[in-house]
Amino acid sequence: MISDYQQRLRERFLSVPEIPPPLPWRPVLDRRNPIGGLLGIGFATAPGTGGDLVMVVSIDGHGLFDAATGEKIARDRDPDPDGSTPDAVADLSCPGLGPIAGTRVRIAGLFGGGLHTTTLDGWSLEVVSPAWPHHRVLLSTGGGMPHDGPHGERWWHIFDSHYSELRAAGFSPSGRTLAVATSSDLTLWTRPAPDTGPAGA
Repeated sequence: MISDYQQRLRERFLSVPEIPPPLPWRPVLDRRNPIGGLLGIGFATAPGTGGDLVMVVSIDGHGLFDAATGEKIARDRDPDPDGSTPDAVADLSCPGLGPIAGTRVRIAGLFGGGLHTTTLDGWSLEVVSPAWPHHRVLLSTGGGMPHDGPHGERWWHIFDSHYSELRAAGFSPSGRTLAVATSSDLTLWTRPAPDTGPAGA
């Protein structure tokens, strides 16, 4: 049995359409870039530029993408079997590739782990399942109970994974990238670097 409040919340989540995140977020390339057999994703920082990189682990190997452009930077179709999936080590990490070779990247997805669900300047991400086992990804801003405000103003239903299993959803540590990964694709949004310093800094 669920409470009346839970039932109202469930109905509210089911009643709203999927819409894009608001500005300053913008999609990276086409929505839902296909990646078959996706197991998980993780974030890294590009040496030299400090930009966000997204590492993708799938049954077909490892890939590294520029999070702001979607450009594929590196690919390893035959990673070392001992490190090809993050469950091989306690911190759920995989060896980096390309410009981040020699480092390890923590991967969130099928085997556990997680991405950041908040940013320093007040964005939050929440995964709900009003029609389990399908998941919906909700973006909100302003703090408090986001679902009390109007949909499309304080909170946005930005992704519905009714067609594939959700693997991970969250922000990069910098707060510049928002990612949703399913078992079949990766969706990215990017924005300029957030201003998290004091006024006038």
